[in-house]
Amino acid sequence: MNRIDDLAALDLVVYSATWCPDCRRLETWLAEHHVAHTKVDIEVVPGAAEKLETETGKRAIPFVLVNGGRWVRGYHKELPQRLDGGLLVEELLAAGQ
Repeated sequence: MNRIDDLAALDLVVYSATWCPDCRRLETWLAEHHVAHTKVDIEVVPGAAEKLETETGKRAIPFVLVNGGRWVRGYHKELPQRLDGGLLVEELLAAGQ
């Protein structure tokens, strides 16, 4: 079974904003791979930016809240392409355990 398919068992909530290039990159990847998720625009949803900062200690986006409990960065700042789909899948699945 494809590891991406295993993401269907997780509740994924993506915290992002329309002006963010990493957010658009993540959103495109999720759409291309048909990964179900909920999107929270931190510029629109009251308290979303504060929740993200309080719980992660970061202001960076995108972040993915997995099963309402663990946060995973939705980008890989250390990589030139900024996102590695295989690595992201592994990080999300690990957070969902």
